[in-house]
Amino acid sequence: MLMRRERAYTAVAVMLDIGWYAGRQRLESAGDIADRLSMARRGIEPVLQGLARAGLLDSTRGPKGGYRLGKSARQITLAEVVEAVTTGETPEVVESEAGGELQTAAVEPLWLELEEHVQSYLRSITLEALIQRAQAQGLKRPAHAPIVFAI
Repeated sequence: MLMRRERAYTAVAVMLDIGWYAGRQRLESAGDIADRLSMARRGIEPVLQGLARAGLLDSTRGPKGGYRLGKSARQITLAEVVEAVTTGETPEVVESEAGGELQTAAVEPLWLELEEHVQSYLRSITLEALIQRAQAQGLKRPAHAPIVFAI
């Protein structure tokens, strides 16, 4: 995970955006999400698909389609989000001039420990907690007017 930071960061940013703007009720288009994140739509499409395959997002096709959370923000951990977009990838190998017995005995186990600490920390944080962090910084969630039908 430490070596796949960009894709994991994008997935967390996408989930936060959808949780913030759409939640479980509204649909947000990939184009709107990409615009708010200042990213190319085709750049976030694989991330959206991975999150949908993992059940973290519900997707609806068509001109009025989009994405919403697949379950409550308090049920989604950041570890699930990262795992959804990094599972099956081959971890990048970091080539270093340092090698030999010392690296094998000390550096490689250290890196594995760091990975476990990061995973443990991500398991302890929910999407809801991340939304609350944004609110604690003074950001206001958009208020969506209820749909009123009049005949």
